[in-house]
Amino acid sequence: MDRIRELINEIREYGVNNDVPIMSVESIDTISNIIKENNIKSILEIGTAIAYSTICFASIDGIEKVTSIERDKVRFSIAKSNVLKSKLNNIELICDDALNTVINGKYDLVIIDAAKSQNLKFFNKYKENLNENGIIIIDNLDFHGYVGKSSEIKSRNLRQMVRKIEKFIDFLDENQEFNVKYIEVGDRLGVCKRKNS
Repeated sequence: MDRIRELINEIREYGVNNDVPIMSVESIDTISNIIKENNIKSILEIGTAIAYSTICFASIDGIEKVTSIERDKVRFSIAKSNVLKSKLNNIELICDDALNTVINGKYDLVIIDAAKSQNLKFFNKYKENLNENGIIIIDNLDFHGYVGKSSEIKSRNLRQMVRKIEKFIDFLDENQEFNVKYIEVGDRLGVCKRKNS
């Protein structure tokens, strides 16, 4: 396990030094605790980047399968190399746009950590792959502190993206199907559980 820890630290360092958007250590720890507390066995991750979070979660005892989707070919190639180094055999990587990917089967946990402007589409698409008592976690709901301040943002592109995240949060708050809890770690996590579970 020390070998995996070393690899995880190396990947994190690479991500920080090369401006790759990877999860904060606090977010990884929080999600890892949710995985353990809810006896999660299978994870579908939207947004692999360089497989930092993928390997962190796949190395947790009891995880049978992690499927992770990444559309950026360069990042996917690095992710693939990192997964090979990990020697973990419970990871499946898919190089594709997650909006076009067809995933069969159900998962205990869906993690959405990809193009923030597409959160709503990812949520509606991949909730269909969730087990009855499954959980959806969305990362970066604070988006570097911009969320809630869209009217002050000068850049049009950034303003539009932040407005989409704000609308997505409104959607979560008004959602009739899921209970949503926000956790103020990293860049803010949204944890969604079906109301009947």
